Amino acid sequence: MKNNSAYYKKCLKPIPKYVLVIVLSIVFFSPFLIMVTTALKTNADAFQLPVRLFPREIIWNNFPEAMAKIPYVRYMMNTIFITLLSVVGQMVATPLVAYSLAKIKWKGAPIISALIMGTMMIPYTVTMIPLYKIWSRLGFTNTYVPLILPTFFGSPFYIIIMRQFFAGLPNSLMEAAKIDGAGEFKRYIAIALPLSRPALTTVGIYAFINAWSDYLAPLIYINKTEKLTLSLGLQGFLNQYSVDWTHLMAAATIFVIPVVIFFLFFQRNFVEGIATSGIKG
Repeated sequence: MKNNSAYYKKCLKPIPKYVLVIVLSIVFFSPFLIMVTTALKTNADAFQLPVRLFPREIIWNNFPEAMAKIPYVRYMMNTIFITLLSVVGQMVATPLVAYSLAKIKWKGAPIISALIMGTMMIPYTVTMIPLYKIWSRLGFTNTYVPLILPTFFGSPFYIIIMRQFFAGLPNSLMEAAKIDGAGEFKRYIAIALPLSRPALTTVGIYAFINAWSDYLAPLIYINKTEKLTLSLGLQGFLNQYSVDWTHLMAAATIFVIPVVIFFLFFQRNFVEGIATSGIKG
């Protein structure tokens, strides 16, 4: 009898956790579900009372009509261009800086690490105006240079993630390679970089999402219509007196889908990178 009681208690113990996870999942998924279902409605159906979550009639034409209402393909290509180069920049610069702070012994490393962590406390709104003045005087407004070039110098948050991961790599691996005659750069390329794939994936996902969905930076530096990103181009559905909600939700759905697919594809590596970046061996 006691064994049965203990067995049932063991089975029932995780149920509250599962219920909490399910409830939170529904809460966080509901905005995406509302966006998709609204994209499939007519304007009249979208504002019908009482509110219906699912459309009475599915309108697939909202998607091609939304793409035709604004230069969607052009904005998409601009966004893809900026995103790809931004991700490449972060993936090249971030591990280099992080490795130099974690595995190369030099006097300034602790100071630089502290300064990098300190810059994370400065909100973008504080540096926004000075940065704009600098890029404006250099003549790079209405270009993608202010959006892409800074990524080739790394980002503080990504550098900290990679630094923590490199700090957890056993020094014995580096010492063994050094004894075999491998130089510092070879140790970085042949040992540190392949082992850091989970953390690199985490950085890549963050960089992709931030560059893809960035709204404020393109709003500041880009004014020409043909150079707009998709996050700015969605304003084309906002009229002076009304909003074309069904077409806006359709365009937003297409905009979000690549991020969802990208995250789902690399989800396992993302979780592994987060779990291991703070572990020291």
